[in-house]
Amino acid sequence: MIGIEVFSGPGGMSLGATMAGIDVRIAVEKDAFAAETFAKNHKSTTVVVDDIKNINEFVFERNNEKVVLFGGPPCQGFSNSNQKTRSKDNPKNWLFEEFIRCAKLIKPDWVVIENVKGLVNMEKGYFLEKICKDLNSIGYTVNFKVLNAADFGVPQKRERIFIVGSLHGIAFDFPLPTHEKHISVSEAIFDLPKLSNGDLVETLGYRNYSSDYSKEMRSGLRKARQNFVTKNSDLIIKRYSHIPQGGNWKNIPSELMSNYKDFTRCHHGIYRRLKENEPSVVIGNFRKNMLIHPNEDRGLSVREAARLQSFPDNYLFSGSLIRQQQQVGDAVPPLLAKALFNKIMEVN
Repeated sequence: MIGIEVFSGPGGMSLGATMAGIDVRIAVEKDAFAAETFAKNHKSTTVVVDDIKNINEFVFERNNEKVVLFGGPPCQGFSNSNQKTRSKDNPKNWLFEEFIRCAKLIKPDWVVIENVKGLVNMEKGYFLEKICKDLNSIGYTVNFKVLNAADFGVPQKRERIFIVGSLHGIAFDFPLPTHEKHISVSEAIFDLPKLSNGDLVETLGYRNYSSDYSKEMRSGLRKARQNFVTKNSDLIIKRYSHIPQGGNWKNIPSELMSNYKDFTRCHHGIYRRLKENEPSVVIGNFRKNMLIHPNEDRGLSVREAARLQSFPDNYLFSGSLIRQQQQVGDAVPPLLAKALFNKIMEVN
């Protein structure tokens, strides 16, 4: 099967597709740094660095192979945490129409759209219904389901909706969970190097700890790469010291939050210290949310966050620290994508 990804980001979804045996030929991504990350890790894929609105042709050899078009149109407008532009008026909420346009151009056998769970109820389901109707109108039999990444071997509680359509009338049955026992944060990252606030160390040795998951993620490497941590102020580090595992900003003494106009209105995900014996909370923008290491008073490193997204350690990110953090947080967990594409390959 041939794969084409649009809105590709750094390539998490394509990595999952590749793991499932799909030959990803083309990827389209307008952010130069995310595109560079993709190209660095998917050397056989043609990466087009451009706005999808400018793409009017996809050139590839299509013999007797089936084709799957997939991607995740930008989802900030659909997120439940975004109450300002979460409506029909936000032009970014209509980028799914570009995906539909690409489907008309390519006429793939399968289409897969990934997005945040909030798409289900946004505008009382208007957008989800429109996406399904638009795909129906060009010949696709469509089904959708919310999947939790933790159920498929990703050490993170991350729910995402997947819309899958078949051009050949197949009513797609989504994969069943593969991991009844979820992988914990400790299993995912406790073999990674001990770090301090602001560390920017390219290569460090692994710690004397291992789990089946960490062994898989090491990909045969002897040292961990991209051990990069945001440099937080002394005040923020002092705040971190008051927060137990599973706690958040509510555990910080009020005298340390005096610079907030009203700190009681902070989002519940701010200053969250991860629990070592459970999967991580959603990684998302882990720098902005200031997610805290379970046992160390610092933010997560790029490599730790990548592990919690199920990126193997040989997957390297490009750009500044902020760019790398954003790419990791925005990505589709590869192991979740792999489970979905495995199911498509079964019924193809």
